[in-house]
Amino acid sequence: MNEVNTLGIRRILTVMEETFIEGGKPLATPTRRAAAIAVINNPLAGDYAEDLSPLIAAGRELGHILPERAVRALGVEGSKVESFGKAALVGEDGELEHAAALLHPELGAPFRKVLGGGAALIPSSKKRGGIGAAFDIPLGHKDAARVRSHFDGMEVRVPDGPRANEIAVAIAVTDSGRPHPRVGGLTKDEITGKDGLT
Repeated sequence: MNEVNTLGIRRILTVMEETFIEGGKPLATPTRRAAAIAVINNPLAGDYAEDLSPLIAAGRELGHILPERAVRALGVEGSKVESFGKAALVGEDGELEHAAALLHPELGAPFRKVLGGGAALIPSSKKRGGIGAAFDIPLGHKDAARVRSHFDGMEVRVPDGPRANEIAVAIAVTDSGRPHPRVGGLTKDEITGKDGLT
């Protein structure tokens, strides 16, 4: 856990949820999704800074730590993950750009490495909020962004964070799409996985 201490992580929460019945109809196989959320110190809180490199570096490390925990909670091999997403909730003394620095430049490559790939862009969201605020991790198929059955989201919250000088950083993974998908479009069996779209 030395890497955790160097990042200023105060706590990590891991959540796994299973859906057995949707719309009153049982599922033949439960759908499962898992999230891992780290509450980290924001070294740039309270002061404008051009150089966001401390948060970019933290994003790279979290790109290893959080997906490993979420995939373990999901109970499948990384290559069996179907959807992914990422999000950050910035405490009141931070900026939305701090969330962007964590999520975009460096977090994606190690996230994909844990999953053994992923051609699609990783859906993301950024929000500012206080302690206990809910935020959504958008989800999409990891290899083909146009698979409608996997357009989804997972709500998460940290009971005691983020504090004003903290950021809650979250990733989510699934072993399937939404329960009982029936809005048409490209199916997961039709994915080519070459362009990240189809």
